[in-house]
Amino acid sequence: MAQHNEFGQISEDRAAAYLMARGYTIRERNWRLGHKEVDIIAQKNGTIAFIEVKARMSDRFGDPIEAITDRKIKNLAQAANAYIHFHRLNHNVRFDVISIVGKPGDQTIEHIEDAFGPPPVLGR
Repeated sequence: MAQHNEFGQISEDRAAAYLMARGYTIRERNWRLGHKEVDIIAQKNGTIAFIEVKARMSDRFGDPIEAITDRKIKNLAQAANAYIHFHRLNHNVRFDVISIVGKPGDQTIEHIEDAFGPPPVLGR
């Protein structure tokens, strides 16, 4: 596995552990709709969170959250919409971001709940 892929996997594992330690249930990891993917789908207190994990070895090139483009948000929302319809869910939904900066073993994690809404055409 390439080093950046391994780092990404370690970071997603860390994000999932972070969520579970805070009372979330992990419903899915790396859920796909074609080429669109949701890193983590978690649930807590009747709310489903579709979570994008962004990780960087350092913040030298900016906050990892800045790498989330409008296109990424649109793709995430489309995948979330498909997941909701496929599972016939009737829960509150939100889109979160987990930002991880640093090398494994020395990382800072920031969890931003309700980081963005879906594009208007998809509704909420």
